[in-house]
Amino acid sequence: MRIALINENSQAAKNALICDTLKKVVEPMGHTVDNYGMYSAEDEKQLTYVQCGILAGVLLNSGAADFVVTGCGTGQGAMLACNSFPKVLCGHITNPLDAYLFSQVNDGNCAAMPFAQGFGWGAELNLETTFEKLFGTPGGGGYPKERVVPEQRNKKILDQVKTVTYSDMADILQKLDPELVKGALGGDHFKELFYANCKCEKMAAAVEAVVGK
Repeated sequence: MRIALINENSQAAKNALICDTLKKVVEPMGHTVDNYGMYSAEDEKQLTYVQCGILAGVLLNSGAADFVVTGCGTGQGAMLACNSFPKVLCGHITNPLDAYLFSQVNDGNCAAMPFAQGFGWGAELNLETTFEKLFGTPGGGGYPKERVVPEQRNKKILDQVKTVTYSDMADILQKLDPELVKGALGGDHFKELFYANCKCEKMAAAVEAVVGK
């Protein structure tokens, strides 16, 4: 699994801690982490939580990422922004139990986490165990296990509903404020990571139209 990490501006100073913890947990599992920043609070390109949602939508709809880890001060804004886009099923994840149940019951592909609220002493330990529960077991296994069939059925129904209620992501990019999109896709390593891993020609073309090759 290719996991993308995205941090918005208010919590960008914690990017290295979050990235190091994520890699420590998931790389031994065979997963890959791509860090899309922000990398520090001083980065020239400043991401809002709305732009984190745009970036998450681009990565998941293009196949450049299989899962996105993002967040903001509370995680709520990032969750709302991410769920504004097609093929993004984002949960608000605060602890290991949230992570495990979201993975097993909802089988989503994006986690929005609080990187300020409750992020105090032992925060890195909570991150570590949360990532272990989020990625340590294949998603969609059900909880409790005897509920796996209806839970998987509901997930498929939700995915079908979203194909009707949401527009195509490539079309959405063309309708958004170009400067907003450029800001979302303007990170130092975006082009390097995105074009190397994008699996959708339509999405690649839509992104190229905004930020170039």
